[in-house]
Amino acid sequence: MQRQIFTEEHDAFRETVRAFLAKEVLPHYEQWEQDGIVSRDAWLAAGRAGLLGLAVPEEYGGGGSDDFRYSAVLAEEFTRAGAAGLAIGLHNDIIGPYLTGLATDEQKRRWLPGFCSGETITAIAMTEPGAGSDLQGIRTTAEDKGDHWLLNGSKTFISNGILADLVIVVAKTTPDGGAKGLSLIVVERGAEGFERGRNLDKIGQKSQDTAELFFNDVRVPKENLLGRLDGAFIHLMTNLAQERMGIAVAGIAAAEHLLEITTRYVKEREAFGRPLSKLQHIRFEIAEMATECAVTRTFLDRCIVDHSDGVLDAVHASMAKWWATELQKRVADRCLQLHGGYGYMSEYKVAKAFTDGRIQTIYGGTTEIMKEIIGRSLLA
Repeated sequence: MQRQIFTEEHDAFRETVRAFLAKEVLPHYEQWEQDGIVSRDAWLAAGRAGLLGLAVPEEYGGGGSDDFRYSAVLAEEFTRAGAAGLAIGLHNDIIGPYLTGLATDEQKRRWLPGFCSGETITAIAMTEPGAGSDLQGIRTTAEDKGDHWLLNGSKTFISNGILADLVIVVAKTTPDGGAKGLSLIVVERGAEGFERGRNLDKIGQKSQDTAELFFNDVRVPKENLLGRLDGAFIHLMTNLAQERMGIAVAGIAAAEHLLEITTRYVKEREAFGRPLSKLQHIRFEIAEMATECAVTRTFLDRCIVDHSDGVLDAVHASMAKWWATELQKRVADRCLQLHGGYGYMSEYKVAKAFTDGRIQTIYGGTTEIMKEIIGRSLLA
């Protein structure tokens, strides 16, 4: 089915992304996977290529466009390349809106030029050892000391945790305020008392540094409060739709790519003297996955356009995230099965996609949380 949501400008941008991947990412990716971290040079190269800060105003070095279709192109091409380690989507689509939408003019002048050049790598620290989706469980505190915040606590599973130069920390600023007593405090690299734990050993996305962060009496300047005091809950809810859309776009792109790989494989691989594709069961499996991908793609493309137009709501973003990532998980499992023993070998793309993609139904809000959001909207 022909896609109709992209213009010539989007197509040209896609070629730019593919050229960047071919030159700056894929030749080094195996080494990054072994190292457990991406080279900072790749971030600088992404900045030079114009891939960072797509929605940041041009005066700060950004692209000046809030058209989400450009972000969708990035997510699709990085997913097809199997290059999840360079977390540009996290930087652009999750953290970027906090800086462009909430930062003061002074903060924008301080942070956005480096954000766009790749000199300032970013992270957001929300999850704690005892608090994931439940914001009321956050224990990290930021105490008002007059001329600074005194930050104490710990975070875990923080993407870009090792490389990050700028970390948006969700902290409790009103002790008895529950989820409505949280604020966003920006911690910069080098702050005394800010320590990084180990680079966590994950089953997939090996080159994407994911770390524990510790804050021990960290003195954060008062001017590093991002947004409204005690306003983190509203700020987080406002930006979650875009985060979930980015994950959903990667989910359908991964499923489609796995289907392409597996379709080629069953045409070439022989069993009992003939190609696997001649077996009815195999054809049924391919037919089912192709249909599921086509239906999901149609819904996702509509969501991409709606989000670009500013009319996508949280419920439909949750539907997209739940459905596309669960489809990705199912397709990855079925495609690995169709590869047989070869599917279990790390050198095969389907094996890497299986492990890299498993996190998709968990981060950005689990499938169960997505269903809860949808259910509440229908049964309120």
